[in-house]
Amino acid sequence: MLSTLEDLILMIRDRKKTSLKNSYTKRLLDDKILSREKVEEEIKELIESVENNSNKIHEAADVFYHLAVYLEANDIKIEDVLSELNKRKE
Repeated sequence: MLSTLEDLILMIRDRKKTSLKNSYTKRLLDDKILSREKVEEEIKELIESVENNSNKIHEAADVFYHLAVYLEANDIKIEDVLSELNKRKE
């Protein structure tokens, strides 16, 4: 399970270094406004899907993906987020 998250983060970081113009991930990384808008949109869609009991898993995956890209675009490392969560265990 965690390897999937790790693979996602590694892919995003790889796209950040490359110049793949056809990459949706690269487009989001290069356009922070678009990235923020997509996070907002996907969170709204997740809330709607939960309320309507439909497509919850699909929409949750969209939120994870777009949030991970948004964090990386803004130089927020997932490792730091996980470390912060670890501090909150108690």
